[in-house]
Amino acid sequence: MQQEDCIVVLVTVGSREEAGRIATTLVADHHAACVNIVGAIESVYWWEGRVHQDAEVLLIIKTRAAMWATLDARVRALHSYQNPELIGPADHHRSQAYLDWVRDSTGD
Repeated sequence: MQQEDCIVVLVTVGSREEAGRIATTLVADHHAACVNIVGAIESVYWWEGRVHQDAEVLLIIKTRAAMWATLDARVRALHSYQNPELIGPADHHRSQAYLDWVRDSTGD
């Protein structure tokens, strides 16, 4: 395996319980080699026409670049958010819906 085949993907979730469920599923199903659960983060973001501020939990997912599409689909199926954040190391490893939201939220 080449070094560039390994990627780190960031995903935020709404609770420690959801983080544990998603992390365990991804590792058990071999979609990720490891998932770190980072608790107690605060997110301030634009959603549905206003500013929100919420406590969240961050997942740091270690996987292969070739797993991106499978990982994206699996996280979306398990996630409680309408538009979950999935950010990888390059533009083709990012959720298009999430990129569209960032673009829409930061425009004039």
